[in-house]
Amino acid sequence: MVGRRLCHDARVAVFLGDASRLAVEVGDWAGPALRRVDLWAAGQWLTCDDNMAFVRQFRRDVAETAAWLRAGHGAALPFAGLSAVAAHRRLVAGAGREEEDDALRRRFRAFDRWGPTVDNIVAFLFRDGERLEVTWQFWREEHLLRRPEHAGTVFTLEIGAAELAGLLEDLVAVLDRDGEAPAGG
Repeated sequence: MVGRRLCHDARVAVFLGDASRLAVEVGDWAGPALRRVDLWAAGQWLTCDDNMAFVRQFRRDVAETAAWLRAGHGAALPFAGLSAVAAHRRLVAGAGREEEDDALRRRFRAFDRWGPTVDNIVAFLFRDGERLEVTWQFWREEHLLRRPEHAGTVFTLEIGAAELAGLLEDLVAVLDRDGEAPAGG
């Protein structure tokens, strides 16, 4: 991947991908179970509100997402004639039937199991063969006060399923390779 910097010292950040497109940086440990993980998509820093990941859970859930993508999972846009951005907005707004709306949203949720690291965004993933379109929107009031230009903005990234799965597999490999926090870290 573009911009890859691989190091075998867990105290040095490992950068995978291209921040203008899709990237992850795995940084320092913050204790025995937490590690800094920063994610970018389409030039947006997704983990701006909380970039400390509980490594064991995060690694497992990222690996499951990669396997899910490799297996061909993911659904097409749910509303005929709507763009991914319009579909995102409609999914967020719902139709007023909470249970049905929640079930529909779950079909398209992206990264929702990755923990607090990305719970500051609402993200959906739409699949058309090997092409994915990921949409996301920042929702926390504190974030929107700091970045008013993000209020109401739905960001998008088009990416190949294999490319996304590959980046996630590389991330898992980095987390596997570095294992646990260094002694005293």
